[in-house]
Amino acid sequence: MNTDTWKPIIAAYQKPSAARATWQILNSVGGYVALWGAMALALTLSWWLTIPLAVLSGAMLVRVFIIFHDCGHGSFFASRTANDIWGFVTGVLTFTPYAHWRWQHAIHHGTTSNLERRGVGDMWTMTVREYRRAPWWKRVAYRVARNPIVLLGIAPLVMFLMEQRLPSSRAGARERRSVWWTNLCLLGMAIGMSAVFGFLPYLILQLTILAVAGGIGIWVFYSQHQFEGAYWARGDDWNYADAALRGSAFLELPRVLQWFTGNIGYHHIHHLSVRIPNYNLQACHESHSLFEQVTPMTISQSIRAFGLKLWDETSGKLVSFRYIRLARQHGYA
Repeated sequence: MNTDTWKPIIAAYQKPSAARATWQILNSVGGYVALWGAMALALTLSWWLTIPLAVLSGAMLVRVFIIFHDCGHGSFFASRTANDIWGFVTGVLTFTPYAHWRWQHAIHHGTTSNLERRGVGDMWTMTVREYRRAPWWKRVAYRVARNPIVLLGIAPLVMFLMEQRLPSSRAGARERRSVWWTNLCLLGMAIGMSAVFGFLPYLILQLTILAVAGGIGIWVFYSQHQFEGAYWARGDDWNYADAALRGSAFLELPRVLQWFTGNIGYHHIHHLSVRIPNYNLQACHESHSLFEQVTPMTISQSIRAFGLKLWDETSGKLVSFRYIRLARQHGYA
């Protein structure tokens, strides 16, 4: 697709609004802090009141992460300083080092759906050929990594508590420092919150919140790049606009879930231009017939997408492990 087609359409939606950004800070970061206050009060009464509040806090943390995400793209505020300040603050709340994540996520946007540039900021995806040629231990590791229970239940805690605590060997000095500064702030936060709640109650609540937020986040991210009809290409066949509109799904959610996920369901618009803040994504999608070609994905379709495991270059689609077995049985693989 020619850039002359879509760039003029999205230009008006790339302008940040200080008023709308500030309101999101108040209702999202403020809401998350208020929920911690409510949990402190509920804990004096009953864990049966406190745990549901922790689950709700996990959902709210997803929205806080979207603010963090937009700050990383420099799209939330017009001011770079404001983006960096709030990016760092929300990064601490989401256990994610701001500058380090921003560097990795920029790579993701430049390489999404490109078979020759996989591996940074994306979901581990093998082709059918790669999987067949891989040693047995790598195939087992891949199957475990793509298991929905692991993806939604174990991976979020591993990512937030372990993976994000150490910088990549390829990271620059600034990105490395952001990891250590975030870790230091997290240590201070844990000490302070333990003084208020007690160490064990704080640990239980924080782990619950991270598990809920991480599970929702990985479900959304996974289904928006691993879905039936997804686009992948190699070399000169790869196209940025096609990767955005065909390689990133439009996940259509109920209003309440759309609010908690910060409109990130309009992922095709986000990948078309990272300069569009989350509060402008829906308006941009609805602004032109060009975006009507993107078929919405339902929640049930996003859940079924977890059955898709490998990219088959022959058929040009994501397939299940069962597909490989059937292909071998029928002699056409």
